[in-house]
Amino acid sequence: MSDPNRIRRQQILREAEGYLDLITVFGGRWPCRPDVRDQVANRVLATLDRIDNPGGLRGHILFLRGQALRTMERYADAIKPLRDAADLEQGNFHIRLALGWCYKRVRRLDLAIQALEEALEADAEQPILHYNLACYWSLAGNAKIACSYLSQAFELQPDYRDLVGSERDFDPIRKHPYFQSLTSVIV
Repeated sequence: MSDPNRIRRQQILREAEGYLDLITVFGGRWPCRPDVRDQVANRVLATLDRIDNPGGLRGHILFLRGQALRTMERYADAIKPLRDAADLEQGNFHIRLALGWCYKRVRRLDLAIQALEEALEADAEQPILHYNLACYWSLAGNAKIACSYLSQAFELQPDYRDLVGSERDFDPIRKHPYFQSLTSVIV
């Protein structure tokens, strides 16, 4: 492929990533209105459609497509591109994290857990993977496994302790002795 085509493809990818950043940069602090969010996310999809020959970037393009659908809360639609991206880029834990997030929201905790456990195979040092697995196992009602993952998240990133109090995913196990002993503060 000629150099101008490669440069054009990279410019289009940066444009799509920029639109995604506009939607997600402030996270939960200042979320976009749903109509604006969806308009920008649709712009991401249209931008990605301009890439006629993805070459070795197919996995990244699929990931961005899945992320755009996920931001629009079209979780079921996001699963296919994210799954395909995960198959192409097996070492990218971000893809499996997003995939798990979508599976959780379509009430497939078994697949959410599987996606994050696969992500751990790629990078076991990511505290967010352990934390989210703790959340998913809590929702599945298994306090022992949830606390094991939560303990690992705390070990890797102690700041995760600050999130536990307001995390509704832990409500099913909040009164369990494993959970209480792990999250209690010793003075």
